[in-house]
Amino acid sequence: MNPRFVNTMVRRYLRFDKEHPFIFLAGILAFFGIAVGVTVLIIAMAIMNGMEKEFEKRLFVMNYPLTVYPLLGGRVDKALLESLQDKFPDLRFSPYMRTQVMVRHDGRFKGGLLFGVDPKEEKRVNEVFAKAYHQPFGRYGIIVGRPLAEELVLREGGKITLLFSQMRPAGLSLMPLTKRFTIKGLFRSGLNAYDESYYYTGFDTFEKILKREPGVYDGIHILSENPMSDINAIREELPEGVTIVGWWQQNGNFFSAMQMEKRALFIVLMLIILIASLNIVSSLLMTVMTRRSDVALLLSLGASKKEIRAIFFRLGLIIGIGGVAAGIVLGLGGMELLKHFDIITLPEDVYGTSRLPLKLQMSDFWAIVFGALAISLLSSLYPAKKASQIDPLKVLRNE
Repeated sequence: MNPRFVNTMVRRYLRFDKEHPFIFLAGILAFFGIAVGVTVLIIAMAIMNGMEKEFEKRLFVMNYPLTVYPLLGGRVDKALLESLQDKFPDLRFSPYMRTQVMVRHDGRFKGGLLFGVDPKEEKRVNEVFAKAYHQPFGRYGIIVGRPLAEELVLREGGKITLLFSQMRPAGLSLMPLTKRFTIKGLFRSGLNAYDESYYYTGFDTFEKILKREPGVYDGIHILSENPMSDINAIREELPEGVTIVGWWQQNGNFFSAMQMEKRALFIVLMLIILIASLNIVSSLLMTVMTRRSDVALLLSLGASKKEIRAIFFRLGLIIGIGGVAAGIVLGLGGMELLKHFDIITLPEDVYGTSRLPLKLQMSDFWAIVFGALAISLLSSLYPAKKASQIDPLKVLRNE
């Protein structure tokens, strides 16, 4: 095969032909179709990954990577906490107590969870709590979410009443245990579901109101950089009746749904590239049909079928590779544009952030590139094969 001859013919067929402008237009449409498909796919995958990482980050803060808690008959106490701290010095531990409560203020009620924590340890595992904790809890101090405070018109230093699930005698009847707390701080995690239903106080207050035994906890939150590997090591050190759970187990259905949505979106958007590749097929077939006499003449002058096949195959590849390259540039450029300019804003109470999160994983990037190139390659095979099957005797006899 003569590469110089093939390249010369490819350049000639890529030029605009005044006699057959629709062939050139079909090639341009195929080029832009693939470019747009790759661009949309890159930006869409970046948004999906960004949203997943943003939710994962928020859930990490409020749900914690690992949580140790007792089963029926089990016990999580100070001795277990100190044992885990000695055996895993690289991890951070924060014990907690927990109970369900109702918040009451000016005749309005809101349900949630009250956590009793050690402020010093909780600050090490919860950055949201660390930002909100500016002063000691003192006697009946509490930290609540800022969205809850805005909804109930509360302020730092104000009073709030909590109704506990425990009952106490009141004359001839039983009344829920109630206590007034002083708001010592306000936090915002970015997820209103947590900001409106999580409240924090100290162990002393928790033990005094609910008569809890000091040093006995409802669980231990653990901050780990590699929770999926640390969970097995910690599980081996836990006594009978105590177990451990990871964030991916607590929220497995949520992230499984996001992964399924991501795969479905990838397939749907890849169909855009597939549809655009049909223009490559039609463009090359139109070129073959209009150049039948040229191809027949080249074959009669000594050109091989392999060279004819290579000419039209390269034409399709140039359109496909050019479209993919343009799509990559436009996609990455669009990502930078969305990162630096607030073209799209999100409701923070729904998504946890007002800026559009973008994060393109390399695995997704290469899947897009190779997928688009494979579609372009396959779209070029059939027209190239049809061009090499032209019978020069029949074509030139009719000419």
